[in-house]
Amino acid sequence: MQIGKKDIGWNYAATFFKIGSSIILLPFILKMLPTEKVGIWIIFMNIVSVSQLLDFGFNSSFTRNVTYVFSGVKSLMKINYEIVDEKDKSIDYGLLKGLISSMKWYYSCIALLFFVLLITIGTFYVNHILIGYQYDKKEIYIAWIILCIISSYGLYTLYYDSLLQGKGLIKQSKKIIIISNALYLITAALLIMKGFGLIAIVLAQTIQLVIVRFLSYRTFYTNSIKTSLEKVIGNSRKEIIKVIYPNALKVGLTIIGGYTMDKFSIFIGSIYLPLSDIASYGISLSLISIIAALSGIVINTYLPKITELRVKNNYEQIRQIYLRGIMFLILTYIICGICVLVLGDWALELIKSKTLLMTTFPLIIAILASFNGSNLTMTGNIIVTKNEVPFYKASLLSGAATVIFLYIAFEFFHTGLLSMVLIPLIVCLLYQSWKWPYELIKDLFLSK
Repeated sequence: MQIGKKDIGWNYAATFFKIGSSIILLPFILKMLPTEKVGIWIIFMNIVSVSQLLDFGFNSSFTRNVTYVFSGVKSLMKINYEIVDEKDKSIDYGLLKGLISSMKWYYSCIALLFFVLLITIGTFYVNHILIGYQYDKKEIYIAWIILCIISSYGLYTLYYDSLLQGKGLIKQSKKIIIISNALYLITAALLIMKGFGLIAIVLAQTIQLVIVRFLSYRTFYTNSIKTSLEKVIGNSRKEIIKVIYPNALKVGLTIIGGYTMDKFSIFIGSIYLPLSDIASYGISLSLISIIAALSGIVINTYLPKITELRVKNNYEQIRQIYLRGIMFLILTYIICGICVLVLGDWALELIKSKTLLMTTFPLIIAILASFNGSNLTMTGNIIVTKNEVPFYKASLLSGAATVIFLYIAFEFFHTGLLSMVLIPLIVCLLYQSWKWPYELIKDLFLSK
């Protein structure tokens, strides 16, 4: 698997283009939409992010096992992995075919479940937050229905991400992101200017997703792969799911814990705080999420390579990649964090935004919390390449503690935005923030 500077370069380009398109689109959203609609849009995005829970860790597990197959592995294991010779370049297409069949079956099931949950529970929640809403509710409902459909389709076809990433097609996948984001930007901007409001955003997302999936299919299914897959009988789907399920379940539980820490703040906060505060919180986190995306570029680009290096038992290269990744993460947060603190509100006022960032202290805490989360994500992603998931229990306990403390803070102490960013950080610092980086360092530097 050849992953190098060109792949990192394309990852930079795709990330910057995605950020650039968001930055260019943001003035249209903030200037053309009232604060209440911005708040609803942010809530919509958080509702749809529930798909991460239904995936239940299978996406990363499928990706990792696709990499194992393309690295020469002939059998998949519940724990650890098969060591292969570095010179072995053969691919078991029967195993690959069975793995693809397993992915299609799994995502068709959860996409249907996701759609049912959105249409029922999701719609009930949307009705609740629209109580007292002063603008046209019809626009919101149309946007919501389209979002339900396209989000379910996106979940159904999520296995394409695993195929591209698992095969190490980083450069190609980033080119697809650039093309699709360009279409998203143009479509959304035009429709927002035409007065379509939230409908403009979800229609643009629809076009973007369809293009991404079409190009992903064309990129992965080359003539040689299609011919090779047609000649073989796929391995048992049931057996593959049985092998992948244990670690996928643990990753899924980890995701649930992380989701509750990251996302439940906005769900609980939307019950106690006005939409204007939620909009400010959401815009602040949107900018900080850009920093998080930039900070993880190096490690995310090399994850398939790290997985392959595990199979080849090459720890020296893994250590080098990890050190480059952590240095890049730290520098990114220092430089970009200062820019957000100093220039954030100024930039929003410059575009005459109706929504500004949180006040300085909560914003600093939010940046620190994001840095902590990015470091844990990077650490966890490298640990999981061992086909082991030791941190799922801690993640669940941290998530539960976050929800409990958030409820207490809002219900009994009537705290505001500060508690939404401070409580998840404090809970994480108690154990996870030091435990898993220590375990990774011990694995990479002390055990080998």
